[in-house]
Amino acid sequence: MSDTMDPMATDVDQQELAQQLLAQAKEQGIDLVGPGGLLNRLTKNVLETALEAEMDEHLGYEKHDVSGRGSGNSRNGTRTKTVLTEIGPVEIDVPRDTGSTFDPQIVRKRQRRLTGVDEIVLSLSAKGLTTGEIAAHFAEVFGARVSKDTISRITEKVIGEMTEWQNRPLDPVYPVMFIDAIHVKVRDGQVTNRPVYVAIGVSVSGERDILGLWAGDGGEGAKFWLSVLTEIKNRG
Repeated sequence: MSDTMDPMATDVDQQELAQQLLAQAKEQGIDLVGPGGLLNRLTKNVLETALEAEMDEHLGYEKHDVSGRGSGNSRNGTRTKTVLTEIGPVEIDVPRDTGSTFDPQIVRKRQRRLTGVDEIVLSLSAKGLTTGEIAAHFAEVFGARVSKDTISRITEKVIGEMTEWQNRPLDPVYPVMFIDAIHVKVRDGQVTNRPVYVAIGVSVSGERDILGLWAGDGGEGAKFWLSVLTEIKNRG
């Protein structure tokens, strides 16, 4: 007998579960979205369950397990924190331990935003929205306040990571390389279409690797590409 789960049965189970949750929410007068809504509660339950599982692994025993007595470290209640998610602010209870050595990974210490929020900010920023417009978008759509400073920190962090990536050492040999340009919307005083030049190398193992991206002003002459290829050569 095979233990493999039937994908069709899994889909049906998930649909039935969703229908039951929606029916229960409708019966209790609970909204689907918004503060206290069904999605908000589900997100809270999932995050708290994951954090409790992390605590079990950290301590080496489950909650209320007698084997934890005299272990030297144990649960010490919870602390409440609010994290910003794609569906808005979610208030969760984070478990604590008496030794203060618990370092959760699902929602890290001092983390106030889940990664999806950063992705939304970067996506809106890439589309040319200002920090004020992004803040207003979060307030209108998610009912959450995200300061302009927070938005700036998110974009600045990515810019730093992009600079490091752009200057990383390359493989000594790429048997094949493609160079081309794509046009994207860029805010520079106003939103305009600007070319972004890209170099893609194929490694000796056959894997494609983006060697770099360069924002241009419309000129794509031999002198420009010579500077790009010289930079690539100097990086490996």
